[in-house]
Amino acid sequence: MYLSRVRVDLNGLSRESLFDILGGGAYAAHQLLWQLFPEHEGVRPFLFRQEMEESDIAQNKAPKGLPLFYVLSDRQPAASQGLLDVHCKSFEPNLSVGDQLAFRLRANPTVARRVEGAKHSLRSDVLMAAKKLFPPEQRTSESCVQAMDQAARDWLKIRADNGGFRLVMDPEVSSYRQHVIQKPGRRDAIRFSSVDYEGLLEVTDPGRLIETISQGLGRAKAFGCGLPLVRRP
Repeated sequence: MYLSRVRVDLNGLSRESLFDILGGGAYAAHQLLWQLFPEHEGVRPFLFRQEMEESDIAQNKAPKGLPLFYVLSDRQPAASQGLLDVHCKSFEPNLSVGDQLAFRLRANPTVARRVEGAKHSLRSDVLMAAKKLFPPEQRTSESCVQAMDQAARDWLKIRADNGGFRLVMDPEVSSYRQHVIQKPGRRDAIRFSSVDYEGLLEVTDPGRLIETISQGLGRAKAFGCGLPLVRRP
């Protein structure tokens, strides 16, 4: 596998794509990053996370505010002259049981629920499901916010055992956002939510954790969700 840091030359984007990327448009980012794999056909070979490039505080530089992508792929990406600048390295973590790793994850926490009369289970946003348990006048209360955050944490805890790790402490939960994407050629908008996690995990099964990282956690992976970024604290 390969882990890449990808920067965008904004001068190489159309005006429409520029506004989409700067606004965090997940579909535009997905289409842009496909250009890293020009010879590939078939199933998407990468996961990604979009951030905004920060300043170097130590050098007292002003915030850059430019889009920055982390891309994990099963093949080496190719830079696109005048558009995508790629810094790539092999991703071959040497992990042991008991290792502790700091992690960041942007995920789409959902759960499948059976609906009477429906042919297929429907997927529900776990934070919104927690919010709906409160009466309308209490849905902006601190208790409701805490319940939503706890629902997000519980979603990740449930996936930890099968994912080859355990959470050392409750992770921080932030940046809950609902996305609406108008995809060309599709009548209905694509809707999904995302939430950011940050915390500390302990490795319980190194092979399984590496598999989890490579496959991603949760859904909406084509739109920048699911990629765990880990490092030694």
